[in-house]
Amino acid sequence: MHVPRPSVREAASMYGTAVAIFLVILVAALQGSIPTESPFPYRIPLDPEGALELSWNVSYVQQTVHFQLLVREFRAGVLFGMSDRGELENADLVVLWADGHSAYFGDAWSDQKGQIHLDSQQDYQLLQAQRTPEGLSLLFKRPFSTCDPRDYLIEDGTVHLVYGILEQPFLSLEAINTSVLQTGLQRVQLLKPNISTPALPSDMRTMEIRAPNVLVPSQETTYWCHITELPDGFSRHHIVMYEPIVTKGNEALVHHMEVFQCAAELESFPHFSGPCDSKMKPDRLNYCRHVLAAWALGAKAFYYPEEAGLAFGGPGSSRFLRLEVHYHNPLKIQGRRDSSGIRLYYTATLRRFDAGILELGLVYTPVMAIPPQEAAFILTGYCTDKCTQMALPPSGIHIFASQLHTHLTGRKVVTVLARDGREMETVNRDDHYSPHFQEIRMLKKIVSVHPGDVLITSCTYNTEDRKLATVGGFGILEEMCVNYVHYYPQTQLELCKSAVDPGFLQKYFHLVNRFNSEEVCTCPQASVPEQFASVPWNSFNRDVLKALYGFAPISMHCNKSSAVRFQGEWSLQPLPEIISKLEEPAPQCPASRGHSPSGPTVVSIGGGKS
Repeated sequence: MHVPRPSVREAASMYGTAVAIFLVILVAALQGSIPTESPFPYRIPLDPEGALELSWNVSYVQQTVHFQLLVREFRAGVLFGMSDRGELENADLVVLWADGHSAYFGDAWSDQKGQIHLDSQQDYQLLQAQRTPEGLSLLFKRPFSTCDPRDYLIEDGTVHLVYGILEQPFLSLEAINTSVLQTGLQRVQLLKPNISTPALPSDMRTMEIRAPNVLVPSQETTYWCHITELPDGFSRHHIVMYEPIVTKGNEALVHHMEVFQCAAELESFPHFSGPCDSKMKPDRLNYCRHVLAAWALGAKAFYYPEEAGLAFGGPGSSRFLRLEVHYHNPLKIQGRRDSSGIRLYYTATLRRFDAGILELGLVYTPVMAIPPQEAAFILTGYCTDKCTQMALPPSGIHIFASQLHTHLTGRKVVTVLARDGREMETVNRDDHYSPHFQEIRMLKKIVSVHPGDVLITSCTYNTEDRKLATVGGFGILEEMCVNYVHYYPQTQLELCKSAVDPGFLQKYFHLVNRFNSEEVCTCPQASVPEQFASVPWNSFNRDVLKALYGFAPISMHCNKSSAVRFQGEWSLQPLPEIISKLEEPAPQCPASRGHSPSGPTVVSIGGGKS
């Protein structure tokens, strides 16, 4: 029987209808996990030139991430994926490559030499490949967890995305080595929390905190500081929301931004706009450290809960604000002007509760140190039951957001809540933390802290590239372990942190001397950093220091906003006794893999998937 072939117009109509139906099905499948304005609400440039743009969405129902990768100028292929720290070796990849005749899409992985191999389990599923006026658009999806040992487990914290551009055809996937490609990395939080947008007040106003007309330095990394001030007579208001303002064309340059309020004790601050490490920067700017807003690449607007707002303005509040913009300019582009910043949304109708910021973790002190050549050394800071019992109201506080912070050797950070000796829940956790990507993250669920609870913050450090011990402190080559938790209602408690008792640390240095020919000076004039610098780091001295931090009493800082401690004895405090720890979350394997292909998918670059 002869079946008539459709005309070109009919075929085009059928194709358009199919695409429309596909998008309707996609949006329906993602209902409940996205705002209605866009099926792909999150978007970032992957490379400094903006040649690759990634959009994505998260379906917690399906435990799946949908990606849309826009390749503005397709040459011979592109690779995209994830790895532990942004390396192209031992990476989980998806590759679109051409051999000169056809194009292929496949799930792949790279070995420790950067050689690419086809994955025997194809977990990246191509949904559509289509030419658009902007370039080649690839739509594909992948489950959070695949239980494939070659695949990356997509978790709540930071994800290091990697990419590569293929300039020439390759006869096979195995012929590709990442070392010969134009490659790079980008850090994001892929799994954004699925929370509803709070209602905003009718009298809401906006204020833009920008660094105007900055000539972006032609160097890879710049932190730019700009001082501005609130209007005269600006009364007390509540910040209810903020969002980024990024100068058009600079989306790949502006890495993250923060707004700090200056100390109210100082009446004035000099107006400065320049690199934060400039010798011309006034020292007084170091007293602008109270965070009002923080944004990082890939983040959208930040909302406060309907019942709380962050107070600024009015008596007891400084009029001066410091904007800090981190420019990431690996191509060292010259002559680029930027006026990026953060837009604050605020109201004069004060909400029921003031939001507060509580600092958890370790005190900035050299008594907490990491030996050199360590791959994963853990330090832990405590907010003890004694402090929360004294400082928190009977109804407790409610944590809704968190910002983790370390310096350059930090690799993991986690804060857990313990009650009656048992770890109850995780406040925030980032197993792939990067000191180069810090943002305030809204929690998936509010964590309530009651008087008598304990908050335990642990940081994991890697010092394999260091020859001396890394001590705690304010310097960038020193270390920190901090979780700034955002909560309501605000209390007098602003800092709840610990450090090992200094007297017990001196006992450690005495013990080291007994086994190491008195190499460490324990005389009064020797500073703790000098003592750590002279420790011979054999396995015994490492293990004893680790044990010391695990059993020695601590000095607690249970401080009010005035930096004065709450009344009580805070030295030689016992470590909180934890009798039950939370279990590590186990990956959930997909129940069904559906119709995943056994090998690469042949792709028609000119239209839809073949």
